[in-house]
Amino acid sequence: MLFEIEVSTEERFQVVDITERIQHLVWKSDVTSGIAVIFTTHTTTGLLINENESGLLEDIRAKMKELVPRGAGYAHDRIDSNAHSHLRATLFLNPEVVVPIEDGELLLGTWQRVLFVELDGPRHRKVLVKICRC
Repeated sequence: MLFEIEVSTEERFQVVDITERIQHLVWKSDVTSGIAVIFTTHTTTGLLINENESGLLEDIRAKMKELVPRGAGYAHDRIDSNAHSHLRATLFLNPEVVVPIEDGELLLGTWQRVLFVELDGPRHRKVLVKICRC
């Protein structure tokens, strides 16, 4: 089953926890054992699985800005001035994550969450969720 989640962001860099929305789709699918493949369809966004803790998220943002600063003379900036967003997505994030499902529940660790990362907002984005029975 293929589902779509809409994510609206309000900031240039924003992290949105989409774990509960994915879990609701798992319940809706009636899949009790399988996998959820979560995929962002945008090149200046990404996904990660980690703790949704404000200090950690600040650290991630700061490290991305330090290692890939905005406006550092990137060739792509000649087109639309967002090369830093593309580079951050490429170097630090994934367009997809895969989470096992057992007994109708996402098998995430105690502190693990599925996080959508916006790098070029604010925007309205789409995330695809494919739930497969195994």
